[in-house]
Amino acid sequence: MKRRQTFQIVLANSVGLLAAPLLRAQPSSDIAALLRAGSCAVMLRHAQTDAGVGDPPGFQIDNCNTQRNLSAQGRAQAAAIGRWFSSRSLVPVSVQSSPWCRCMDTARLAFGRFNVLTALSSTFEEQSNQVAQTRVLQTRLAAISPRTFEVWVTHQVNVSALTAAGLSMGEGLVIQAAANGTVKILARSLFE
Repeated sequence: MKRRQTFQIVLANSVGLLAAPLLRAQPSSDIAALLRAGSCAVMLRHAQTDAGVGDPPGFQIDNCNTQRNLSAQGRAQAAAIGRWFSSRSLVPVSVQSSPWCRCMDTARLAFGRFNVLTALSSTFEEQSNQVAQTRVLQTRLAAISPRTFEVWVTHQVNVSALTAAGLSMGEGLVIQAAANGTVKILARSLFE
């Protein structure tokens, strides 16, 4: 059964937020057209994980066995995301991931490649870096060229900090830089 998809246009910056009413979903072909037009990124929350919030006490960033990881459903979800992009011949110019294993595994299963971008790191436990990380993402978003798009695999805290949106695991936003360092949400999708 297909879930009904919706998207919301939001302008966000470190000073304040301006949100438009929730709008009806765009068809996949419209989202694909947005990505082909470029100058945008897909900000993707990692796929479904094992039950829990955050990471277990004493987790280690370089040891996946100590982290909350993708569930079997999440691995299948990540592969389905990759098929969505592949079936539309959409190839991101760059795939960036948080260094957390659940994000890197989502990127690997969906796209087969990724680079670690520390600005996508979770700030769930340590919020002191959030403002600086958000600025890095705003700058990177503004530098994406027409007819190209990037994919950023990250955590809910980073999605919220940049866009004020909440996402389900495996859900993503198509975002674009707007005036004065704000971010515009063009679409929201589960990419299924």
